[in-house]
Amino acid sequence: FTEQDEDTALRNHYAQLAEEHGNAYLHEMLRQVDPVSAEMIHANNVKRTIRALEYFEKTGEPISRHNEEERAKESPYDFVLTDERAHLYERIDHRVDLMLEAGLVEEVKRLRAQGCHKGMVSMQGLGYKEILSWLEGEISYEEAVYLLKRDTRHFAKRQLTWFRRERDVIWLNKPDYDYDDSRILDDILKNITAGGWL
Repeated sequence: FTEQDEDTALRNHYAQLAEEHGNAYLHEMLRQVDPVSAEMIHANNVKRTIRALEYFEKTGEPISRHNEEERAKESPYDFVLTDERAHLYERIDHRVDLMLEAGLVEEVKRLRAQGCHKGMVSMQGLGYKEILSWLEGEISYEEAVYLLKRDTRHFAKRQLTWFRRERDVIWLNKPDYDYDDSRILDDILKNITAGGWL
C-alpha cells in the first residue's frame, strides 16, 4: 500500500466504527489516548476525532502534544502583507489570465503527453488539475478557467487564515500605504531597526 492508501484505510476504519457504534464510542477511544484533545473536540465532530486518532495511531503521540509544541514555536514570519479582498481577488484573476497567456495549457499538454495524470500528487496543483479536466473533456475551457480563479481565491483566503494564527507578526495593509511599495518598505525597515533586528 502507498502511504495515502494506508491513511484512507485508517480513516475508513474509524468512520466505520463511528457508523456502527456511534460518535460517542469513537470519542471515548480518543479520550483513552488523548484526553486533552477529547476535551477540546466535540463528540459529534467525527472528522476531527478521526484526525486525532489517526495521528496517534501513526505517531504514538497525542495530537494535543504536537499542537502544543507547534504553538510554542517562534513564528518564522515578521511581517504579513495584505490587501482589501476585492483588490486581491482582482489581482488573482489577472494573474491566472497571465499564466494562461504565458503557456499554462501548453505546459499541461506536454506533461500529459509524458504520462502525467490527475491521480499524481504533482498534478493536483492549482492550474494543472483544472486544465487536465478540460483536456480530458470533463468540463469546458471556460469552466476550467472559472474553477482555477475560484480555487486560487480560496487558496489565498486559507493563506490569510494561516497567517492570522501567527503571533507577534506585524500586519501591513497595502491600502494604508496607498499601494506605495517604497512607503511599505520604509515602514518595514523602521520596524526592523526599532526591533533591534539590524
